[in-house]
Amino acid sequence: MNTSYLGELAALGTAALWSVSSILFTIGGRRVGSMIVNRVRLAFAVLLVGAMHWLLFGHPFPVEAEPYRYVWLGLSALIGLVIGDGLLFQCYLLVGPRIGVLLLSMAPVFSTALAWIFLGERLTLGELAAMLVALAGVTWVVLERGRGRGAQTIANRDYFLGILFGLGAALCQAANLVIAKQGLAGGFSALSGTMIRMSIAAAAIWIWAAAIGEAGRTIRKVGSDDQAARALLGGAIAGPFLGVWLSMMAIQSARIGIASTLMAMTPVLSLPLVRIVFGEQVTLRAVIGTLVAMAGVAAMILL
Repeated sequence: MNTSYLGELAALGTAALWSVSSILFTIGGRRVGSMIVNRVRLAFAVLLVGAMHWLLFGHPFPVEAEPYRYVWLGLSALIGLVIGDGLLFQCYLLVGPRIGVLLLSMAPVFSTALAWIFLGERLTLGELAAMLVALAGVTWVVLERGRGRGAQTIANRDYFLGILFGLGAALCQAANLVIAKQGLAGGFSALSGTMIRMSIAAAAIWIWAAAIGEAGRTIRKVGSDDQAARALLGGAIAGPFLGVWLSMMAIQSARIGIASTLMAMTPVLSLPLVRIVFGEQVTLRAVIGTLVAMAGVAAMILL
């Protein structure tokens, strides 16, 4: 099997799986709330990744990993899965998900800059142009989504803070990928890296939930809603389990600038899903934007 494009294919697979998980988490979130979704998805992910790790390696947790891997992967988890997701959620509250997703799409720009500064990675002019085309397609589609739902009146201060939170989330996503790559150096198993990251993130979120008295309420809320529980389990399989595992393979096998750009296709790939599941209209502009983005993706892989 030709593994030349393993990282790029893993990144595209990540985007597809995250598209599915976003739909399932939306279904669950509408029933139990987004904060509960965030806690439960990580708990499910730890169980799923641990079971797979046990099946493949004979033990549920990579206790043999060198201490420096725990430092890098743990820091990556806290920045990306805890702080980054928290900033993005606050961005959604202040300026809405349409602008929030758009700002998060800027993560490849930040990750490319960070990889250039800290890892010495380089992009050719052709690859940079293809990345810009892909991002332009994503941006055009995301900007178009949400129109016609009525304008929101947002105070200038809230709008400014929302933009800052969104950019902060994008920066956290970029830093998360760069830092995680350090923890995966030397051919360390992407599944083991995923287990370490998920365990640390879940522990941090649940310890905080217990400290503020929300842990018990979270368990009771999900336990009493079978539909929400099924949606969260399915979302955890597609997102924090398979999706994050593939994302670790992507940054391990491909340059971060390219991998993160391909993973940024999530808003585009989710368009047919929201049409099927939620009945949202997919416009001509969305179709054209998708084709532009896919052209950029193809060029990045072939160049």
